[in-house]
Amino acid sequence: MSVEHPIISVTGSSGAGTTTVKKAFEDMFRRKKIKAAVVEGDSFHSLDRQEMKQAIKIAEQEGRNMSHFGADANLFDKLEELFRTYAKTGTGMKRYYLHNEVEAAPFGQQPGTFTPWEPLPENTDLLFYEGLHGGIITDKVDVAQWVDLLIGVVPIINLEWIQKISRDCAERGYSAEAVTHTILRRMPDYINYIVPQFSHTHITFQRVPLVDTSNPFIARDIPTADESLVVIRFNKYRDQDYTYLLSMIHGSFMSRPNTLVVPGGRMGFAMQVIFQPILDELMEKKRKAYR
Repeated sequence: MSVEHPIISVTGSSGAGTTTVKKAFEDMFRRKKIKAAVVEGDSFHSLDRQEMKQAIKIAEQEGRNMSHFGADANLFDKLEELFRTYAKTGTGMKRYYLHNEVEAAPFGQQPGTFTPWEPLPENTDLLFYEGLHGGIITDKVDVAQWVDLLIGVVPIINLEWIQKISRDCAERGYSAEAVTHTILRRMPDYINYIVPQFSHTHITFQRVPLVDTSNPFIARDIPTADESLVVIRFNKYRDQDYTYLLSMIHGSFMSRPNTLVVPGGRMGFAMQVIFQPILDELMEKKRKAYR
Protein backbone atom coordinates (compact mmCIF):
# COMPACT_ATOMS: atom_id res chain seq x y z
CA MET A 1 0.00 0.00 0.00
CA SER A 2 1.14 3.52 -0.69
CA VAL A 3 -0.15 6.97 0.18
CA GLU A 4 1.89 8.66 -2.58
CA HIS A 5 1.16 6.06 -5.29
CA PRO A 6 -2.14 4.26 -4.56
CA ILE A 7 -3.21 1.08 -6.34
CA ILE A 8 -6.79 0.02 -7.10
CA SER A 9 -7.18 -3.59 -8.19
CA VAL A 10 -10.28 -5.30 -9.55
CA THR A 11 -10.10 -9.08 -9.54
CA GLY A 12 -12.49 -11.69 -10.87
CA SER A 13 -12.73 -14.39 -13.50
CA SER A 14 -13.63 -13.80 -17.13
CA GLY A 15 -17.23 -12.61 -17.52
CA ALA A 16 -17.64 -11.90 -13.82
CA GLY A 17 -18.36 -8.20 -14.31
CA THR A 18 -14.94 -6.61 -13.87
CA THR A 19 -15.64 -4.51 -16.98
CA THR A 20 -18.61 -2.92 -15.18
CA VAL A 21 -16.29 -1.85 -12.38
CA LYS A 22 -13.76 -0.52 -14.88
CA LYS A 23 -16.46 1.57 -16.57
CA ALA A 24 -17.58 3.01 -13.21
CA PHE A 25 -14.02 4.04 -12.37
CA GLU A 26 -13.40 5.47 -15.84
CA ASP A 27 -16.41 7.75 -15.29
CA MET A 28 -15.08 8.83 -11.89
CA PHE A 29 -11.55 9.37 -13.22
CA ARG A 30 -12.93 11.57 -15.97
CA ARG A 31 -15.08 13.67 -13.64
CA LYS A 32 -12.28 14.12 -11.09
CA LYS A 33 -9.57 14.61 -13.76
CA ILE A 34 -7.54 11.71 -12.33
CA LYS A 35 -4.75 10.32 -14.52
CA ALA A 36 -4.67 6.55 -14.05
CA ALA A 37 -2.13 4.03 -15.27
CA VAL A 38 -4.42 1.24 -16.49
CA VAL A 39 -3.11 -2.33 -16.57
CA GLU A 40 -4.95 -5.37 -17.94
CA GLY A 41 -4.42 -8.72 -16.27
CA ASP A 42 -4.19 -10.60 -19.58
CA SER A 43 -0.87 -8.90 -20.24
CA PHE A 44 0.67 -10.93 -17.42
CA HIS A 45 -0.05 -14.30 -18.97
CA SER A 46 3.21 -16.14 -19.60
CA LEU A 47 2.19 -17.72 -22.93
CA ASP A 48 0.69 -16.27 -26.08
CA ARG A 49 -2.38 -17.87 -27.68
CA GLN A 50 -0.58 -20.47 -29.77
CA GLU A 51 1.87 -21.33 -26.99
CA MET A 52 -1.03 -21.78 -24.58
CA LYS A 53 -2.86 -24.13 -26.94
CA GLN A 54 0.26 -26.26 -27.26
CA ALA A 55 0.88 -26.21 -23.50
CA ILE A 56 -2.70 -27.35 -22.81
CA LYS A 57 -2.36 -30.17 -25.34
CA ILE A 58 0.87 -31.42 -23.75
CA ALA A 59 -0.57 -31.10 -20.24
CA GLU A 60 -3.64 -33.15 -21.15
CA GLN A 61 -1.45 -35.85 -22.71
CA GLU A 62 0.57 -35.99 -19.48
CA GLY A 63 -2.50 -35.93 -17.24
CA ARG A 64 -1.68 -32.49 -15.83
CA ASN A 65 -3.88 -29.46 -15.31
CA MET A 66 -3.22 -26.28 -17.31
CA SER A 67 -5.32 -23.13 -17.50
CA HIS A 68 -5.12 -19.34 -17.58
CA PHE A 69 -6.14 -19.35 -13.92
CA GLY A 70 -3.01 -21.13 -12.69
CA ALA A 71 0.59 -20.27 -11.89
CA ASP A 72 2.07 -22.08 -14.90
CA ALA A 73 0.30 -19.73 -17.31
CA ASN A 74 0.98 -16.44 -15.52
CA LEU A 75 3.82 -14.15 -14.50
CA PHE A 76 2.78 -13.64 -10.88
CA ASP A 77 6.28 -12.46 -9.99
CA LYS A 78 6.22 -9.69 -12.61
CA LEU A 79 2.76 -8.61 -11.50
CA GLU A 80 3.95 -8.27 -7.91
CA GLU A 81 7.06 -6.48 -9.16
CA LEU A 82 4.86 -3.94 -10.95
CA PHE A 83 2.67 -3.34 -7.89
CA ARG A 84 5.68 -3.08 -5.57
CA THR A 85 7.57 -0.72 -7.87
CA TYR A 86 4.55 1.48 -8.49
CA ALA A 87 3.72 1.70 -4.78
CA LYS A 88 7.26 2.86 -4.05
CA THR A 89 8.07 5.03 -7.06
CA GLY A 90 4.97 5.55 -9.22
CA THR A 91 6.68 3.77 -12.12
CA GLY A 92 6.76 0.29 -13.61
CA MET A 93 6.57 -1.76 -16.79
CA LYS A 94 3.50 -2.86 -18.73
CA ARG A 95 2.59 -4.47 -22.04
CA TYR A 96 -0.59 -5.34 -23.94
CA TYR A 97 -2.16 -8.65 -24.88
CA LEU A 98 -3.73 -8.25 -28.32
CA HIS A 99 -7.04 -10.10 -28.22
CA ASN A 100 -8.20 -9.62 -31.79
CA GLU A 101 -7.33 -8.18 -35.19
CA VAL A 102 -8.60 -4.71 -34.30
CA GLU A 103 -6.25 -4.49 -31.31
CA ALA A 104 -3.36 -6.10 -33.17
CA ALA A 105 -3.47 -4.01 -36.36
CA PRO A 106 -1.86 -0.81 -34.95
CA PHE A 107 1.11 -2.85 -33.75
CA GLY A 108 1.53 -4.89 -36.92
CA GLN A 109 1.24 -8.12 -34.93
CA GLN A 110 -0.96 -11.19 -34.91
CA PRO A 111 -3.92 -11.49 -32.53
CA GLY A 112 -3.11 -13.50 -29.44
CA THR A 113 0.38 -12.04 -29.01
CA PHE A 114 1.99 -9.57 -26.61
CA THR A 115 3.49 -6.16 -27.31
CA PRO A 116 6.99 -5.44 -25.94
CA TRP A 117 7.29 -4.28 -22.33
CA GLU A 118 7.28 -0.50 -21.96
CA PRO A 119 7.27 2.02 -19.08
CA LEU A 120 4.01 3.19 -17.58
CA PRO A 121 2.99 6.77 -18.42
CA GLU A 122 4.75 9.35 -16.26
CA ASN A 123 3.16 11.32 -13.42
CA THR A 124 0.04 9.21 -12.97
CA ASP A 125 -2.21 9.66 -9.94
CA LEU A 126 -2.81 5.96 -9.34
CA LEU A 127 -2.53 2.47 -10.82
CA PHE A 128 -5.73 0.71 -11.88
CA TYR A 129 -5.59 -3.05 -12.52
CA GLU A 130 -8.39 -5.23 -13.90
CA GLY A 131 -7.95 -8.96 -14.37
CA LEU A 132 -7.82 -12.45 -12.91
CA HIS A 133 -5.15 -12.08 -10.24
CA GLY A 134 -5.28 -8.62 -8.69
CA GLY A 135 -5.24 -10.08 -5.19
CA ILE A 136 -3.25 -13.27 -5.73
CA ILE A 137 -1.31 -14.73 -2.79
CA THR A 138 0.81 -17.87 -3.13
CA ASP A 139 3.79 -19.32 -1.31
CA LYS A 140 6.00 -17.22 -3.62
CA VAL A 141 4.16 -13.92 -4.15
CA ASP A 142 1.79 -11.61 -2.30
CA VAL A 143 0.25 -9.19 -4.75
CA ALA A 144 -2.60 -8.22 -2.42
CA GLN A 145 -0.30 -6.57 0.13
CA TRP A 146 0.43 -3.68 -2.25
CA VAL A 147 -3.20 -2.85 -3.06
CA ASP A 148 -4.97 0.10 -1.41
CA LEU A 149 -8.44 -0.82 -2.69
CA LEU A 150 -8.97 -4.47 -3.67
CA ILE A 151 -12.33 -5.15 -5.31
CA GLY A 152 -13.71 -8.62 -6.01
CA VAL A 153 -16.37 -9.24 -8.64
CA VAL A 154 -17.85 -12.73 -8.83
CA PRO A 155 -21.18 -14.22 -9.93
CA ILE A 156 -22.39 -17.40 -8.27
CA ILE A 157 -20.69 -20.31 -9.98
CA ASN A 158 -23.69 -21.56 -12.01
CA LEU A 159 -24.21 -18.08 -13.44
CA GLU A 160 -20.53 -17.85 -14.31
CA TRP A 161 -20.75 -21.12 -16.22
CA ILE A 162 -23.91 -20.02 -18.07
CA GLN A 163 -22.18 -16.80 -19.13
CA LYS A 164 -19.08 -18.62 -20.35
CA ILE A 165 -21.00 -21.27 -22.30
CA SER A 166 -23.25 -18.67 -23.91
CA ARG A 167 -20.38 -16.31 -24.83
CA ASP A 168 -17.99 -18.95 -26.14
CA CYS A 169 -20.67 -20.64 -28.23
CA ALA A 170 -22.09 -17.42 -29.67
CA GLU A 171 -18.92 -15.33 -30.11
CA ARG A 172 -16.15 -17.90 -30.53
CA GLY A 173 -17.95 -20.73 -32.32
CA TYR A 174 -17.24 -23.41 -29.71
CA SER A 175 -19.63 -26.25 -29.00
CA ALA A 176 -21.26 -26.52 -25.58
CA GLU A 177 -19.34 -29.76 -25.04
CA ALA A 178 -16.00 -28.07 -25.75
CA VAL A 179 -16.76 -25.22 -23.35
CA THR A 180 -17.82 -27.69 -20.66
CA HIS A 181 -14.49 -29.48 -21.12
CA THR A 182 -12.68 -26.17 -20.61
CA ILE A 183 -14.66 -25.47 -17.43
CA LEU A 184 -13.73 -28.89 -16.04
CA ARG A 185 -10.06 -28.51 -17.07
CA ARG A 186 -9.56 -25.21 -15.29
CA MET A 187 -11.65 -25.99 -12.19
CA PRO A 188 -8.67 -27.00 -9.97
CA ASP A 189 -6.93 -23.70 -10.78
CA TYR A 190 -10.17 -21.79 -10.22
CA ILE A 191 -10.45 -23.30 -6.74
CA ASN A 192 -6.77 -22.84 -5.87
CA TYR A 193 -6.01 -19.44 -7.42
CA ILE A 194 -9.21 -17.46 -8.10
CA VAL A 195 -11.51 -18.26 -5.16
CA PRO A 196 -8.98 -17.58 -2.34
CA GLN A 197 -8.56 -13.98 -3.50
CA PHE A 198 -12.09 -13.17 -2.33
CA SER A 199 -11.02 -13.77 1.27
CA HIS A 200 -8.68 -10.78 0.92
CA THR A 201 -10.82 -8.35 -1.10
CA HIS A 202 -11.81 -5.12 0.65
CA ILE A 203 -15.21 -4.98 -1.07
CA THR A 204 -16.79 -7.85 -3.02
CA PHE A 205 -19.69 -7.77 -5.48
CA GLN A 206 -21.46 -11.08 -6.08
CA ARG A 207 -24.26 -11.30 -8.63
CA VAL A 208 -27.05 -13.72 -7.73
CA PRO A 209 -29.74 -14.60 -10.33
CA LEU A 210 -33.40 -14.78 -9.31
CA VAL A 211 -34.25 -17.38 -11.96
CA ASP A 212 -33.50 -21.09 -12.15
CA THR A 213 -29.84 -21.79 -12.95
CA SER A 214 -29.77 -25.29 -11.45
CA ASN A 215 -28.42 -26.87 -14.65
CA PRO A 216 -26.13 -24.30 -16.29
CA PHE A 217 -25.10 -26.77 -19.00
CA ILE A 218 -28.51 -26.72 -20.66
CA ALA A 219 -29.38 -23.07 -19.99
CA ARG A 220 -29.05 -20.82 -23.03
CA ASP A 221 -30.37 -17.50 -21.73
CA ILE A 222 -28.14 -15.46 -19.42
CA PRO A 223 -30.19 -13.99 -16.56
CA THR A 224 -30.49 -10.25 -17.08
CA ALA A 225 -29.46 -7.60 -14.57
CA ASP A 226 -33.14 -7.08 -13.71
CA GLU A 227 -33.39 -10.80 -12.94
CA SER A 228 -30.54 -10.56 -10.44
CA LEU A 229 -29.50 -9.16 -7.10
CA VAL A 230 -25.98 -8.05 -6.24
CA VAL A 231 -24.62 -8.92 -2.80
CA ILE A 232 -21.99 -6.39 -1.68
CA ARG A 233 -19.77 -7.44 1.23
CA PHE A 234 -17.65 -4.81 2.96
CA ASN A 235 -14.46 -6.04 4.61
CA LYS A 236 -11.78 -3.37 5.02
CA TYR A 237 -14.21 -0.56 4.21
CA ARG A 238 -17.04 -1.85 6.41
CA ASP A 239 -17.36 1.51 8.21
CA GLN A 240 -19.91 2.82 5.72
CA ASP A 241 -22.85 5.20 6.07
CA TYR A 242 -25.33 2.44 5.34
CA THR A 243 -28.33 4.71 5.95
CA TYR A 244 -27.07 6.95 3.14
CA LEU A 245 -26.44 4.01 0.81
CA LEU A 246 -29.92 2.60 1.45
CA SER A 247 -31.47 5.98 0.72
CA MET A 248 -29.46 6.44 -2.48
CA ILE A 249 -29.89 2.95 -3.96
CA HIS A 250 -33.59 2.26 -4.49
CA GLY A 251 -34.62 -1.28 -3.59
CA SER A 252 -31.52 -2.04 -1.53
CA PHE A 253 -31.46 -3.67 1.90
CA MET A 254 -29.01 -5.01 4.47
CA SER A 255 -28.73 -8.81 4.86
CA ARG A 256 -25.91 -8.66 7.44
CA PRO A 257 -24.21 -5.83 9.33
CA ASN A 258 -21.51 -5.61 6.64
CA THR A 259 -23.56 -6.77 3.62
CA LEU A 260 -25.66 -4.62 1.31
CA VAL A 261 -27.97 -6.15 -1.32
CA VAL A 262 -28.93 -4.08 -4.36
CA PRO A 263 -31.00 -4.75 -7.51
CA GLY A 264 -28.83 -6.05 -10.34
CA GLY A 265 -29.72 -3.13 -12.58
CA ARG A 266 -28.32 -0.72 -9.99
CA MET A 267 -24.90 -2.36 -9.76
CA GLY A 268 -23.04 0.30 -11.73
CA PHE A 269 -24.71 3.14 -9.83
CA ALA A 270 -24.00 1.43 -6.50
CA MET A 271 -20.33 1.17 -7.42
CA GLN A 272 -20.08 4.89 -8.06
CA VAL A 273 -21.89 5.78 -4.83
CA ILE A 274 -19.65 3.44 -2.81
CA PHE A 275 -16.30 4.07 -4.50
CA GLN A 276 -16.41 7.84 -5.01
CA PRO A 277 -15.79 8.70 -1.31
CA ILE A 278 -13.03 6.07 -1.11
CA LEU A 279 -11.39 7.46 -4.25
CA ASP A 280 -11.64 11.00 -2.87
CA GLU A 281 -9.98 9.83 0.36
CA LEU A 282 -7.11 8.18 -1.52
CA MET A 283 -6.51 11.33 -3.57
CA GLU A 284 -6.70 13.60 -0.52
CA LYS A 285 -4.11 11.51 1.32
CA LYS A 286 -1.92 11.64 -1.76
CA ARG A 287 -2.19 15.44 -1.92
CA LYS A 288 -1.34 15.81 1.76
CA ALA A 289 1.71 13.57 1.34
CA TYR A 290 3.13 16.00 -1.24
CA ARG A 291 2.51 19.20 0.73
